[in-house]
Amino acid sequence: MLSELRVCNLGVIEELSLVFASGLTAVTGETGAGKTLVVTAIELLVGGKAEASMVRPGAEEAVVEGRFDLGDRECVVRRVVPAKGRSRSYIDGSLATLAELSDLGSRLVDLHGQHDHQSLLTSAVQRQALDRFGGIDIQPLRTARQRVNELESERSALGGDPRDRAREIDLLRFQVEELVAAALEDPEEDDKLRTEAELLADAGGFRDAAEVAIEAVSADGGAADAIGRAIAGLGDRAVFADVVGRLRDAQAEIDDVARELRTTAEGIESDPERLAAIGDRRKLLQDLRRKYGESVAAVIAWRDDANRRLVELEGHDERAAAIDAELLVARAALHDAETVVSEARCAAAPALARAVEAHLPDLALPKARLEVAVGGTAGRDVTFRFAANPGMELQPLAKVASGGELARAMLALRLVLTEGPPVLVFDEVDAGIGGAAAVAVGRSLSALGADHQVLVVTHLAQVASWADSHVVVDKVATDTTTTTKISVVDGEFRVTELARMLSGTPESTTAQQHARELLESTRS
Repeated sequence: MLSELRVCNLGVIEELSLVFASGLTAVTGETGAGKTLVVTAIELLVGGKAEASMVRPGAEEAVVEGRFDLGDRECVVRRVVPAKGRSRSYIDGSLATLAELSDLGSRLVDLHGQHDHQSLLTSAVQRQALDRFGGIDIQPLRTARQRVNELESERSALGGDPRDRAREIDLLRFQVEELVAAALEDPEEDDKLRTEAELLADAGGFRDAAEVAIEAVSADGGAADAIGRAIAGLGDRAVFADVVGRLRDAQAEIDDVARELRTTAEGIESDPERLAAIGDRRKLLQDLRRKYGESVAAVIAWRDDANRRLVELEGHDERAAAIDAELLVARAALHDAETVVSEARCAAAPALARAVEAHLPDLALPKARLEVAVGGTAGRDVTFRFAANPGMELQPLAKVASGGELARAMLALRLVLTEGPPVLVFDEVDAGIGGAAAVAVGRSLSALGADHQVLVVTHLAQVASWADSHVVVDKVATDTTTTTKISVVDGEFRVTELARMLSGTPESTTAQQHARELLESTRS
């Protein structure tokens, strides 16, 4: 739900902050006070068109912020409209594109009365609404369609042109044979060969280095002798027993090091033939890396992938025939699934239309008609068509000219289709109605407020009296400025506002009594 709205420098609104309640909220006020600006502010939050003319005269920019309670978390949306330049959008403090804002807004808010941001005006949402109303399971259709798509993609990947396939087979066969002949097994082979080559290239230097080290640790006067003298000097004095033990360990370690150095040095021999073979092998690996990958591991992976592709191409005809047979079965299953869904949608469409039409007389649309047209493959093309008066041609909801008629048609749809965005905003819903029809509209909005947060901008006390929360918009004018003040009213203040709406004379005792009776009747 929309829990809080803050607006700065939007039209006649200098600054306002409003906390919204759940259920139905009525927004009322004198004509020209700025009620519609509340709707405009919400519309900006959900991606509505921003214009420089919206900015309050003298201000540099208009700012609208909304806090939405999503149940498990909060989301803060901000829209900045400068007097010059392009608007900016923010979601949870981070810059967002207008498309991102619109996408989020379509999931949070539906605005009824104007043609923007009404999800039910789109064919896709109308189709989903029909499916929900009719309890139509489209999962088998999705599964069947996915299977056909998978098989068609696999069939296409096999390659259809015999000449192209033959050329690819020849190329892959040459490349795979070259890589198989290279006998690549170890991804680390090049690193190991480089280390061995460095050793063979300087065999004498390695042996000389080993001899110097051996001399230092084991020759007369070397490290081993020095440690022996230290041990002898300490003798068997108990206080040095631990130190002597460590010295003996060090002496043994030095002896091991000396033996290992001798063994390693004796194993280092010059081998020009081996060095040349390593050079040839590394040159081959370099050539293969240049053609097939940055490393030996990448070349091995390329070889394995190429070999799999070669096997596929060489078995093309057999696999193609198998896929074609599977496609026949899959397409037949898809056709059956499309038929089932199409028939179900065609059967549910009149029932949905009748359910919506049943609400229209109470909403001052006694002669209105609604048709749910279904066409296309699997009944995919779903269109809600509406005519407000006899003799008028049924046309898509998006083309309904009257904002009031559209808003009431949307209200009737929402009463039947309980799912939708959590926040519903109705503007102009009471245009051209009064009396019992206004009471019916208020009752319907109140019923809708049980499952949604509903905001309605209204001129009628019969509608406003049904609200769980009542917001009044007042215009304050001086000689030089005009500003708007918005406040939540309750108790006698609400009675006074309803009396104003009923008679234009809020101080009238009779009007106030009528307002109290109106509130009592809605509560009962």
